[in-house]
Amino acid sequence: MSPSRPPLRVGIIGTGGIAHAHADALRSFGSRVDLVGVVDLDRDRAAEFASRFGARAVYSDAKELFANEHLDLVHICTPPQTHAPLAIEAMRAGVPSLVEKPTALSLAEVDELLAVQEETGVPALTVFQHRFGSAARHLADLAASGELGRPLVATCETLWFRPDEYFDVPWRGRWDVEGGGPTMGHGIHQFDLLLAILGPWASVSAFAARQARPTDTEDVSIALARFENGALATVVNSLVSARETSRLRFDFEFASVEVEHLYGYASEDWSFTPAPGHEHLAARWAAGLDSGSVSGHRDQIASILDDLEAGRRPAVDLDDARHTLEFAAATYASAFRQAIVVAGELSGDDPFVRSMSGGMVPWAPLKEVLV
Repeated sequence: MSPSRPPLRVGIIGTGGIAHAHADALRSFGSRVDLVGVVDLDRDRAAEFASRFGARAVYSDAKELFANEHLDLVHICTPPQTHAPLAIEAMRAGVPSLVEKPTALSLAEVDELLAVQEETGVPALTVFQHRFGSAARHLADLAASGELGRPLVATCETLWFRPDEYFDVPWRGRWDVEGGGPTMGHGIHQFDLLLAILGPWASVSAFAARQARPTDTEDVSIALARFENGALATVVNSLVSARETSRLRFDFEFASVEVEHLYGYASEDWSFTPAPGHEHLAARWAAGLDSGSVSGHRDQIASILDDLEAGRRPAVDLDDARHTLEFAAATYASAFRQAIVVAGELSGDDPFVRSMSGGMVPWAPLKEVLV
């Protein structure tokens, strides 16, 4: 940032747990960012948050924030059912937003966001921070260049554990306010990175089940995906796995690349195995890593700040988010219809466009899943 450039003025809506990750990241940029205001329905919590992170003002709702502050970016850190309405409010106020995942509860909501973005010219971005660690960026570059050969097979696993009491929070485990189970709220980070590396998916065949947790939504889903480039991948999302891990493996013609971590990877968490005859690629891989890089909110926010200052459109935009959410919707649609779903099939008045449940969850009474 040029010394003469004024700081970017930022606000945060919602001051619960995930907002602390955003505020910690923003604080690390020092005078480059000015946290001018925060919003929460609980004004005492907002005041405590503002004091901790140096925000200059506290507001009770987003409308008040937008009326009183000129913002370059607003972070939306509220429960999922409020994401799309708040992003629309921000766009209409002329403020780019960074929205916690999921961006929206349904494809219909994403399409509404896209329409407002087209109308206003103001972007809404999604937190998919795993794309921004140096190892993932390096892998994306190598894959796109063709140096690793064709992608052949991939594995994506989000095997986490959440006890029953985790779902005591009113909005968790409900189709109408969270959008879905681990497919929407947990594993989406991993399979978003899978999609970012492998590109457009062509078809999905899936299963979903409520194995153990007291939820309306699934607690496990498993999908087999075929990609336009011919690669095949398995995607597993679980909240019932005692040994927690997040794992991605990509097998290309000339190398296997793998990462295992939990909630964020460092470059050291990745391994690279060249195929026989391609040993030179190991040095190529090692040369592109940044040992200090971690796939947290900071790296994505840094990228966004760079783009805003340069007048570029930041990643990850609504087109990217829709691509990932369509994969989630296809997983549910395939599981509940017991049929293969092809890309683009879910459109128009299809029930799985309106909601991720499609109104047909097999383990729940009909009245529980219609939205």
